[in-house]
Amino acid sequence: MSLAETARPAAAGEPGTLVEVQGLDRVFDLSRPWLNRLIERRGRIRLTAVDGVDFAIRRGETYALVGESGSGKSTIAKMVVGLLPPSGGSVTIGGTDVWAGRGRDEQRRMRRRIQMIFQDPFASLNPRWRVEAIVAEPIKVFDLVPDAGRRRERVGELLSLVGLDPRDGQKFPHEFSGGQRQRIAIARALASEPEFIVCDEPTSALDVSVQAQVLNLLRDLQKRLGLTYLFISHNLAVVRHVATRVGVLYLGRLVEEAPARALFAEPLHPYTRMLLEAVPDIDMEGIERQSIAGEIPNPINPPRGCHFHPRCPHAMDRCRAEVPPRYAVGEAGVRCFLYDPDAT
Repeated sequence: MSLAETARPAAAGEPGTLVEVQGLDRVFDLSRPWLNRLIERRGRIRLTAVDGVDFAIRRGETYALVGESGSGKSTIAKMVVGLLPPSGGSVTIGGTDVWAGRGRDEQRRMRRRIQMIFQDPFASLNPRWRVEAIVAEPIKVFDLVPDAGRRRERVGELLSLVGLDPRDGQKFPHEFSGGQRQRIAIARALASEPEFIVCDEPTSALDVSVQAQVLNLLRDLQKRLGLTYLFISHNLAVVRHVATRVGVLYLGRLVEEAPARALFAEPLHPYTRMLLEAVPDIDMEGIERQSIAGEIPNPINPPRGCHFHPRCPHAMDRCRAEVPPRYAVGEAGVRCFLYDPDAT
């Protein structure tokens, strides 16, 4: 059998898989009102933010999605946690479809299993609530600890777990630094005792020294509590530190997926190579590096075929007309005709 062949994501359907995303699409209608379109004789305007994305996450691992701004990372995160309905495809967590019609009780049980840590700790916490109320909210909503006294004790335990003092529960968010606020947000995410947490660029708004502290905290919590993460980031240096597997997004499509160690050692897709070339590396001082040419195209009118071909140094005529399928190369999957085993 050839090393490269068309294949599904390596982890999809395997025992131990917690999250499975199949054929995920999201299209936004940006059209003007019907009457305006009629008078101006204009058609609908649609933006495809996510285009047929497939991946799976095993229990206890960290799956990272990376790519430039506008690649669809945060849109996928919102669909996975149930904040934004997909236009097509499915998201399954623990064998249950997140978007399937369910009764209220079943929906509450599903929501408890999933939590999200947002990018900006300055905006994700209610400034009018004390920290104790913020962290206790999921506990109250899911009726995990009915007794108010025991609930306060549980909030103190959660604050201690993320490196804060239980007495900090009586303070307001404005009394904390950015890193401390993100620790509060992590404590709130843990309050419902979830299995799966989506981290949407949780360190991008923090200082570099604080970023390392928060990343180490997330990793320690994962080992201690057996958590599974979907980690969204545009910072490959951060991803190298936390990820088990990495998916590379470009204009809504997953162009490469591989174990983190393999991807950083030997990237396959030209876009992934360019992203890695852009990461500062003191060991490459004086060595000429290839920068990412051009800018990400307008997603309202994306290029035909492979979306990356206008910026790719290896583009062929085929790239301009056909969408590359997924080819398996060892443990990795890549959407690039350079790996077509039938190409001459």
